[in-house]
Amino acid sequence: MSEPKKIRIKLVRSKIGATVRQKRTLEALGLRKLQQEVEHVATPQILGMVNKMQRWLEVN
Repeated sequence: MSEPKKIRIKLVRSKIGATVRQKRTLEALGLRKLQQEVEHVATPQILGMVNKMQRWLEVN
């Protein structure tokens, strides 16, 4: 079997001005600091969160 596809996510904008729900979504992705990068398996749940938070994120 092949390895699951992974994506790297980077927080590129400040969470200031984001709603509580948006801040919780960023924290659920593991992003707490500006310019922090995390790696996740590309599941539908993770991709949905990334899609909603496009304004704050950079994805590779």
